[in-house]
Order: sequence, then C-alpha cells, then structure tokens
Amino acid sequence: MKTTITTIIVALLFSSNLLFAQNEHFTKSGIIEFEKTVNMYAMIQKEITPDNEAFFGPILESYKKTQPQFRKVKSTLTFGDNKSLYAAVPNDNGPGGFFTDDAMSGQPNTVFNDLETRSTATQKKVYEEIFLVKDSTRKITWKITDETREIAGFTCRRANALVMDSIYVVAFYTESITVPAGPESFTGLPGMILGVALPHENVTWFATKVTEKSIEPKDLMPPKKGKVVSNKELYTTLKQVMKNWGPSAQLELKALLL
Repeated sequence: MKTTITTIIVALLFSSNLLFAQNEHFTKSGIIEFEKTVNMYAMIQKEITPDNEAFFGPILESYKKTQPQFRKVKSTLTFGDNKSLYAAVPNDNGPGGFFTDDAMSGQPNTVFNDLETRSTATQKKVYEEIFLVKDSTRKITWKITDETREIAGFTCRRANALVMDSIYVVAFYTESITVPAGPESFTGLPGMILGVALPHENVTWFATKVTEKSIEPKDLMPPKKGKVVSNKELYTTLKQVMKNWGPSAQLELKALLL
C-alpha cells in the first residue's frame, strides 16, 4: 500500500511539472529596449592623478554644478533566428557636457552577433574613425549563481565573470528568451542577458522593455561601414595611438575594446 501511495505522489509531481513546462512561454524574437547608465562623477574622478589634479580638479567641480551625476543613453537589441543586433537609439545622446565623448560614457558600438556560427561584426566609432571589427564572439567563462532579480517583467538569474583580464562583470539572464545574446558584446549564457553591471567601471546596462514580435531578416543585418580589422588588430592600433597618453590610456583602452 505504501509503495502504491508513493508511486501516485511521484506520478502527480511529474504530471504537474510536465504541465508547467507545457504552459511556460518562451520568447524567440523581438526587440529589447536598454538604458545605459554611467556614473559620470566617479568616471571623471578616476582620471584625476597627482600630476593633473590642478587641471582636472576644477573641471570636475564645474561639471558637478552643471551636469547630473548619472548619464543615461538608450539602445535597442533586435533578436531572432539565433541572431542579434545591438544599436544606439538615433539622436538619443543623453545630457551633454565635457567628457560625454568618452567611449565609456557614450554609445559608440553597433554589434551584430550570429550565435549559430559564433561570429560577430561590430561597427565601432573610435574618435573620428570608424572600424568594423569582424571576429568570433567573445568567449566568457561565466559563473552562474542562485541569486535572482526581476528585470523588465522577467525573472533573471545572476552570473559573474571577468573579461579582458581585469573587468569584473555581473550579468542577469533569463531562459524565457531563448536567444543567448545581450547588450554590447556580452553573450554565452543559457538565455538572453537583460542586465549587465561593471561595478568598478561605474556603468550598467538594463532592459526597460521587451517587445515580442516577428523580426524580418532585413532587420538583422550586420553593419557594413568601417575599416575591417580583427580584435587583435584593433588592440594593436589603439596601443600605438595611446602610447604617450599616460595613466588615462588604460581607462580609455578598456572602454574602446569592451
């Protein structure tokens, strides 16, 4: 009798789990609206050294009097057919002011990812020049945690990683959106990344809205314009350009290669 009851309980649990799985909805294509937030005060403070404090100190104080602490810029991620296209919202540059042309505070990249072939094409504005970086998608070793967070109506799980050897990344992804992409070049989790934070770089990307819809192939085309380079070639070029920039070179280099 005891064995029979146990069998019935197991069968009921299996049936309820199966029913839940059948009723769970998965989003396969659509558009995600992202908001990038940069702590400008903290970012500018990092550029101040004992050698340039007399110059940059007053500039920071002046900036604080006229500009908000957090700069916000918008972007969209179009996804479908295991591809994604991340791009800035046209004419949305956020508040202006000095330092807003820095790579970390702006939205200089258009990023196309083909998750099937694990290839990427990134149109990257580097000051007055435009590069088209064609390479494989960034390989990120994620550590998935049990922490969860609600983002844009989706329950997301936290994952941590280190990119470019020194940038600590916190990401939140949802398996309810099946395309394993994310903002900028962040991919590689078992679902869509809806939130990214770089705590030590004072910048975040978080989804504000997810619209499920069919996406035409023409809306998922990689960018074409720019000088074609690989990630390694771009790194070599930037290192040469910044060789005399001093301490600020490393900060700007990280931002441009992110």
